[in-house]
Amino acid sequence: MVHTTRIRLSTRGHADMHDLSGQVAAAVDESGIRNGLAAVFCPSSTSALTTIEFESGALEDLRRALDEIAPPDREYRHNLRWGDGNGHSHLRAALLGPSLTIPVLDGQMALGTWQQVVYIDFDVRPRQREIIVQVFGE
Repeated sequence: MVHTTRIRLSTRGHADMHDLSGQVAAAVDESGIRNGLAAVFCPSSTSALTTIEFESGALEDLRRALDEIAPPDREYRHNLRWGDGNGHSHLRAALLGPSLTIPVLDGQMALGTWQQVVYIDFDVRPRQREIIVQVFGE
């Protein structure tokens, strides 16, 4: 059995972070699946999914680390080719990745106590985004 849900977001870009845990948990609940997997995917090359404690200090630490790894003011060949200024956005998204797979046990996501499902939009402007959640199992 497979249950598909779409989550729609309005984002601000520039490492705008959203806690999707409640919405993914609702998709798991709606699916009726007791044991299986929840696959969460963002069809975008400038955004990513990860797990982290959704707490202001941890989020700021993640933003700072990403600024150090892929600073927005560095010269990127993507920017030279397209002129859109989001070369760092593509790199950050590639480093974190577009998807998560979370075990579903007894109808609940098997996340740690301080672990949330977090979507990050790295693009340089506001966007309308869609995240796909597929829950499959028995």
